[in-house]
Amino acid sequence: MPRSVTSRPLTKTEARRIWLRAQRLDSSAPFGEGPQATAAAVSHLGYVQIDTINVIERCHHHILWNRIPEYRRADLRQAQSVDKSVFEYWTHALSYVPAQDFRFFAPAMKRHQREGHKWLTSVKPADLRKVLRLIRRDGALTIRDIDDDVLVDKEHLWASRKPSKRALQLLFYTGVLTISERAGMLKTYELATRHFGWDKPPKPASGREITGYLLDRALRAQGIVSVDSTCHLDAPSKPAVRRLIDARVRRHELVPVALEGAGKQEHWASPETLEMAGEGASEPVHILSPFDPLIIQRKRTELFFDYGHRFEAYVPKEKRVFGYFALPVLAGDAIIAALDLKTDRRNRKLLVQKWSWVGEGARRGPRKDLKRRIEEELHRFERFQLAE
Repeated sequence: MPRSVTSRPLTKTEARRIWLRAQRLDSSAPFGEGPQATAAAVSHLGYVQIDTINVIERCHHHILWNRIPEYRRADLRQAQSVDKSVFEYWTHALSYVPAQDFRFFAPAMKRHQREGHKWLTSVKPADLRKVLRLIRRDGALTIRDIDDDVLVDKEHLWASRKPSKRALQLLFYTGVLTISERAGMLKTYELATRHFGWDKPPKPASGREITGYLLDRALRAQGIVSVDSTCHLDAPSKPAVRRLIDARVRRHELVPVALEGAGKQEHWASPETLEMAGEGASEPVHILSPFDPLIIQRKRTELFFDYGHRFEAYVPKEKRVFGYFALPVLAGDAIIAALDLKTDRRNRKLLVQKWSWVGEGARRGPRKDLKRRIEEELHRFERFQLAE
């Protein structure tokens, strides 16, 4: 940090309110409704993580529903497949990202063209030529459209035994193909240039531009940032991001923040963000996905909310504390419960398998009103779960 710059003290309460405002979890319908709202939410957040677990609705739909009360699954399909305002690529995990940001991912695609991909080390050129020939000739396809593969051994636990699927995945990472549609976890692959209507892909961003993109994305969606929160699971980007932060501090574009309880971990925010630090939060209740941007960085969530989320789907049953797929419950600016939920689609109801009060929820006295508000949100969540 540049010398002679005084850090701004910030309480956890102030920090939580800033982060919730940045995440658009402190107001009703901040993005409106429909496919345009979906595109706007993805653009503001920077990414919306995709995951395969479907004990309840898959996390990308869940994350969007929490910020778009009238969200419909068809809105995301429209944004991806028709409007083409979002596309899928790897951030810290496979995610929906704004199509306008494609150029910031293009250097990674070029790198995979040169070097391959660490998860796809045995893809044969003949398999690449085969799937490209099929897509160029017949149009977009799914792996189910290819039924003549000779199965091979898996490279790792989550790998496919189908050579064509491996080829499709590698061509996706290189940016030659994009996912033009998704039905559950079934992906439809298309030539990126044909899907987006490009004569040629956007010019790749420079390293300096990517550093600025990472920091601006974090400031927009987090409000208060650290180097770790800006570069989540992206250690190689940390030195450049830190240099950019220091430069912005010198230009008075960022202010160092001494966050309560953070110890030596440094944080920063814009002066405009800190001007609103004292504003009170509204009291909406949100049942959050464990992959929500507010939860996915576990150490940051624990620092801000004094709540350490445990994702226990892969923990032996006898060692689980909150349950197989516990969802944090946010009320106002506090995480007050963790609910282990499961959607019983056959009988059309949402099952509460375990209810755990945590944090302020565990410390409060009578919780009758709080429980009523959570149950109201559970009813809304159930309607969303069971909607076609």
